[in-house]
Amino acid sequence: MQIIDIHTHVYPQKVASSAVESIKEFYCLEGTDMDGTASTLIRRGNAAGVTRFVLLPVANRAGQVQSINNFIATQVQENDCFIGLGAVHAEMEDMASEIDRIAELGLRGIKIHPDFQKFPIDDPRLFPVYEAVRGKMPVLFHMGDPRYDYSHPSRLRRVLDLFPGLETIAAHFGGHTMYETACENLKDTDCVFDISSTLMFLPNKEAERYVSIYGAERLAFGTDYPLWDPVVEVERFLSLDLTMEQKEQIAHKTAERIFKL
Repeated sequence: MQIIDIHTHVYPQKVASSAVESIKEFYCLEGTDMDGTASTLIRRGNAAGVTRFVLLPVANRAGQVQSINNFIATQVQENDCFIGLGAVHAEMEDMASEIDRIAELGLRGIKIHPDFQKFPIDDPRLFPVYEAVRGKMPVLFHMGDPRYDYSHPSRLRRVLDLFPGLETIAAHFGGHTMYETACENLKDTDCVFDISSTLMFLPNKEAERYVSIYGAERLAFGTDYPLWDPVVEVERFLSLDLTMEQKEQIAHKTAERIFKL
């Protein structure tokens, strides 16, 4: 079975280990011993049968946006198996130019992590981003954290109501640790969900129920490397009691549609 991992993070070699430790500390997780480098992602992903990886950047400050996007673009140029998304920040001075540059760099969407970046999904400062990319490229959001309100599913619902036709991917079944709240807010929208960082917390029966509610055509596989080992995450996914057609859809067909592969 072909597998595309639409939720991964890699870092420059010199800062990878500290970046991974910071993320684990933020989420109070032990996670795995993945080191956050591109080489380990490819090695462990290939061992699990993953052939393509979507790299998701996060710029915690507006001044980091260009350098982070340059790094992701370089990784994509150096590795045929990588698909890159671009970072934005609500405090950027010239969003329009950077969005144009993201497209010129060959990146295929936008990643926003409201909880790291400390602004809500429905912050009006982001509306120019949504308007600029609507109909052109998807936006992938980190979703859900009971400690914060920045990424609450109701905020994404507001954006979807304000920007019909905006192609969105709601990570973590639409709300990390708040899956039912996400379902209540988003089940009747047209957004897509990734299943990263969920299968270790949800019993299989619960995960299978959300697949039934949303439909496999709205779901995509993801690991959230380096928090988790791709080998383990693929095993968890394949253990779900789904039809082969559903597994194929989640494993690669949804990603192929979204990213026009």
